[in-house]
Amino acid sequence: MEVILLEKVENLGSLGDRVNVKPGYGRNFLIPGGKAMPATEEHIKAFEERRAELEKAAADAQARAEARRDQLADMTVTIQARAGDEGKLFGSIGTADIAAAIVAAGVEVERSEVRLPEGAFRQLGEYNVLVHLHTDVNTEITLVIEAE
Repeated sequence: MEVILLEKVENLGSLGDRVNVKPGYGRNFLIPGGKAMPATEEHIKAFEERRAELEKAAADAQARAEARRDQLADMTVTIQARAGDEGKLFGSIGTADIAAAIVAAGVEVERSEVRLPEGAFRQLGEYNVLVHLHTDVNTEITLVIEAE
């Protein structure tokens, strides 16, 4: 299935690219999410008419993400959790907990923007956490997990 991308999609292409994707990925993710449209003649014409507007929207989204990255630069977030004598947590600290702590510190972050490739944290300590704000904008914050 050939689609025209309406925004930059990670590991696929950028705005305006015509790419071939598997039909399920196009029908179930890209098109309903507003990330792409089928590459028919009428859609190509409609896209070319809207291209400037879409490029401006993409530039604005990236500028907002870069502004949030500047707010998050060198940020240290502390979360207090119940833990045993050896530093093992009763439960875990996941993406929702980290996102809530960042929002409490004054920067808007979605849970889906916090990346934990090795899973939730289960020990007390200090960790670096990747925050993926936009396709081209990433930053790291320092997370400190302390015992209550």
